[in-house]
Amino acid sequence: MRVTLYLPVLLCCVTVAGAFCPSQCTCVFHGRTDGTGSRSVLCNDPDMSDIPVNVPVDTVKLRVEKTAARKIPTEAFYYLVDLRYLWITYNSISSVDTGSFYNLKVLHELRLDGNLISVFPWESLKEMPSLRTLDLHNNRLTTVPSEAVPYLVNITYLDLSSNKLSTLPSDLMDIWPPFNKAPVSNSSQKIVLGLQDNPWFCDCKISKLIEMSKMADSPVVLMDLFLTCTAPDNLSGVLFQRAELENCVKPSVMTSATKITSPLGSNVLLRCDATGLPTPALSWVRPDGAAVDNTVEESPGDGVRWSIMSLTGIMNKDAGNYSCKAKNVAGDAEATIFVSVAGTLSTTLPPSGTRPPSLGTTFTAAAEPFSVTPTTLLLSTTDRPKTTTTAQKSSLKPAKIKQAGSGKRLAADEKGSKDPSKSVTDLQIVEEGMDSAVLLWTADGLSGDTPLTVVYSPYGEEDTKQTLETSVGSGKELLQGLLPGTRYSVCLVVKGSTSAKDPCVDFYTLDSADDSGLNQLFMIVSGIACALILPLIALLIYKILALYCKGPQIPIDEEELEKESYVKFETISMKHRTLNSHPTELWARRPTHDSERMLLCSRSSIDSQMTYKSDSSRSEYLC
Repeated sequence: MRVTLYLPVLLCCVTVAGAFCPSQCTCVFHGRTDGTGSRSVLCNDPDMSDIPVNVPVDTVKLRVEKTAARKIPTEAFYYLVDLRYLWITYNSISSVDTGSFYNLKVLHELRLDGNLISVFPWESLKEMPSLRTLDLHNNRLTTVPSEAVPYLVNITYLDLSSNKLSTLPSDLMDIWPPFNKAPVSNSSQKIVLGLQDNPWFCDCKISKLIEMSKMADSPVVLMDLFLTCTAPDNLSGVLFQRAELENCVKPSVMTSATKITSPLGSNVLLRCDATGLPTPALSWVRPDGAAVDNTVEESPGDGVRWSIMSLTGIMNKDAGNYSCKAKNVAGDAEATIFVSVAGTLSTTLPPSGTRPPSLGTTFTAAAEPFSVTPTTLLLSTTDRPKTTTTAQKSSLKPAKIKQAGSGKRLAADEKGSKDPSKSVTDLQIVEEGMDSAVLLWTADGLSGDTPLTVVYSPYGEEDTKQTLETSVGSGKELLQGLLPGTRYSVCLVVKGSTSAKDPCVDFYTLDSADDSGLNQLFMIVSGIACALILPLIALLIYKILALYCKGPQIPIDEEELEKESYVKFETISMKHRTLNSHPTELWARRPTHDSERMLLCSRSSIDSQMTYKSDSSRSEYLC
């Protein structure tokens, strides 16, 4: 019984709360004869600083205009389940939260024009499945991301005019006819776009938009047909209807090889080439999914780019598929190179009862087409670390161990039988570069064809060792692929050498920008400039002093002046046809007096003229 009594009271409270109108707002109820109706709310008080959140729940149209509101809070309209029109125009809104329009399932029209919005939460449009009108006119939008395209499929009125847009996603036009391949009929609903008053950069990204602006009968209608390009300079001020642009082209990738097999410890270069418009960006991905940083790229022309990545001293863990990915605004593409390593890696364990100076690894050649010289790389723990190498016989079996009393020792450790006269000496670096160095040595008591292994790595980095195979007699080796400004250690390992210690040397590569070379170049250029400029300055000073010290000019003789003021020439006149024996000669020379041959040339030769005269007429000369 009590529940029955409380129910009318509860309904009454809900009705009063639903009809409550916020302060600084005006609420109008539009009733119908059938007892139903709709409510509209207008909030336009200039002193209002926040979006009202206590709007009646039966509101169908909400307008917040010309207020000082700066932000639309999260779920500000959550309870307005019947809201169909939301106008928040000409305020100071600069921040719109992703959840600001949550639960607006029947909203049909959203207008946010005349605000300060620079970033719009496009993903919030998925909360408004019935939205058809989106007005963002007169804001500060600089871009429309590609992620926003799926949320604009159902929009039939989109106004992005008077913003700071320079481009649009190339796939935005694909959601509208004729680019979406949907059939077009006369009864199809028109789509209205407002794109004017934006600084458009006319390139292939908006080529479809420019093509659409040239269509006569298109379902997409532009508010302003006279859209113009702002950039680049060669198209600045050109109308869209007169601009000719190339379409964007999806990238295509081609690799130098699809499969590469390389020996253990060698260096491998992988290359891929890509074409597309605009020029695609390239990136490499390792088999484990990690990105590759040590790449070299170049674009020899528009729409073409190639990239090279390097694998230095490859190990078994480096085997796998390396992906080269190309991407531009039109799409992406990918090509794969499979790298396999020939060789196995085993760990050399120290014999019991002895303590090795450090841990080492032994490269043992496997039964593959490629052969690798097995070497043991040991890193000593002294104040100045050096990389030493001990040569062993190439065999699939481990080295034999000799018994000596109660202890064990390796046969390679028998130092008593070593002959120091057979070794490599005078190891030195004669030339360092940014990525290379020249190594020289001499051999004592060894034949020229004795195999020699050059082992080098950055100082103190044991896991990045590299090897080169050569012979003792070469006496010289070029080390390539080095890092600029890095300290390196290099050692020589000779097969059959009885030296107690392998020779090693440390060196530094040059920096990428060598200051000494630049200083020398600057000094040379400065010297040449001084050698050329100083004589000119001395000559100029001499001329100034000569003019300053020169006395008054001697008056020129009037007679000489008169001679120099006149030039002599012969007058020409027409012959009388009766006296001329040669009819083709219309002109003839005649003797003139000296006074007649004198002409004062005080005027420009451009003004000089000769009037027609006969033998009986007076000579006239006009300067």
